[in-house]
Amino acid sequence: MAASRTTQAALFAVTGMALMGFIDNFVRVVAQDIGLWQFHFARSCFVLALLVPLALVLGWQVRPVRVGAVAVRSFFIATAMVLYFGALAVLPIAQVGAGLFTAPIFVLVFSALFFGLPVGKWRVIAVGLVFAGVLVMLRPEAGAFSAFSLIPVLAGALYGFGAICTRQYCEGEGTIALLAGFFFVLGVWGALGVVWFAVAGDVTDPAVDGFFGTGWQVWTFSAVFWTGAQGLVSLVAIGLITRAYQMAEASRVAVFEYSFLISAGFWSYVLWGELPDLIGLAGIALIICAGVVIILRSGQEST
Repeated sequence: MAASRTTQAALFAVTGMALMGFIDNFVRVVAQDIGLWQFHFARSCFVLALLVPLALVLGWQVRPVRVGAVAVRSFFIATAMVLYFGALAVLPIAQVGAGLFTAPIFVLVFSALFFGLPVGKWRVIAVGLVFAGVLVMLRPEAGAFSAFSLIPVLAGALYGFGAICTRQYCEGEGTIALLAGFFFVLGVWGALGVVWFAVAGDVTDPAVDGFFGTGWQVWTFSAVFWTGAQGLVSLVAIGLITRAYQMAEASRVAVFEYSFLISAGFWSYVLWGELPDLIGLAGIALIICAGVVIILRSGQEST
């Protein structure tokens, strides 16, 4: 029975990541017409307009048990996603995804610093691997480095801290409550950005990406379509992944999240003809190896 649930959880996780790897490739299309903040605000409104009435009809619990804990968890994960989506507009999706998936390493580091988790040799090796992978990806000596190159790694750090909050403070919360909290905070970020740029004006500095520095723009059919599609598909994908974590041990499910990099890379090639070079692939491989080491050793606290 346990094996069957683990198999189902793996299927849910891989399916969710496959959907995200596909739909996230179209953020660059949205970025041609509207800004990051408008995208997040509109997408969150769309998702909540679907999710909340559906939850009320089906009797799902929307209000969290611990409002403060869910708010803190939602803040960190939503902020990570703001950075992640912003990076997608200017960097290859495989590089952005690899940066985000440094999260298991940050979970280890933050758990050791703030919760006293023992750090053994395998965990030290994993941290070394991810550090090497990030350096290989960023390649500052090759002139490929920019401030935007650090954004996916920062997103990974925030996502990792949000994962710790989920584990430490949100036990017993419903899937719908966590989803609603996440999209609500993401929508608040979007609204704040829209208001800020309405007051301050769009950023004209060419060093700042237009997707980050743009306020409200006139909607185009393409922007409406892909924002709605992104909201619908990501809602299904995140729901599948959340359900997977409820069905099996986190250490068994987390390894399947790395299938995102395969899906994202595949669709990036099919849709845009993009493939990381050999050095970029090496960096991604190092980060994946580090994450797998952490996940597989997660049940052995002192190693």
